Amino acid sequence: MRCWNWFNPSHQQAGRGEPGMIAALTQKIIAQEDADPARIYVAGLSAGGAMAAVVAGLYPALFAAVGVHSGLAAGAAQDVMSAFTAMRSGAKGHKTPALPTIVFHGTADTTVNPDNSEFITDAALAAYKASGLALVKSKSKVEGSTTPGNPEHAERTVYSSASGTPFVESWIIKAGPHAWSGGSAQGSYTDPDGPDASAAMLAFFLLHEKGLAHAS
Repeated sequence: MRCWNWFNPSHQQAGRGEPGMIAALTQKIIAQEDADPARIYVAGLSAGGAMAAVVAGLYPALFAAVGVHSGLAAGAAQDVMSAFTAMRSGAKGHKTPALPTIVFHGTADTTVNPDNSEFITDAALAAYKASGLALVKSKSKVEGSTTPGNPEHAERTVYSSASGTPFVESWIIKAGPHAWSGGSAQGSYTDPDGPDASAAMLAFFLLHEKGLAHAS
């Protein structure tokens, strides 16, 4: 259906299918560009967000953090029918490794149920609880564009370590559609009226690198 096959069991396993292709491509680019292997991140929107969650769960040693925008939890579906059910009503995924996770979702999303963002966040929090890292919850409001009458803003919930480093973030964009928040109006599936998800995601990513997950 011209999207990532995040819902197909043959694409939910390490070493094969689309996750294997993405991991292999990532490793090739690291080698070719002499990139820092401790600072590799994976993110996506919609089906890309769902696949990012799958890949991060399968290759936690490769990625330092994951970003999911308007997506679904890894393991939320096993075929096309369950995929549509998960998109329509929301669905929990399977257990995931402890990996820094940032999630964005609009409350006006009619393509992927916003409840899916909660399931991704809950899975990440459960993984950190199991790992022994205690996290403290805080909330704040982030405004969208300065367009007069713009109803969009985000409720940002952050779960941080005792030193203040955020390990899980959830951005719920009020009145946000199924689109990348803060994206250029010239792009497709973008929402220029929402808070800047690109800037927020990059800021979150740069706080994390492999080997320092529990040190900070």
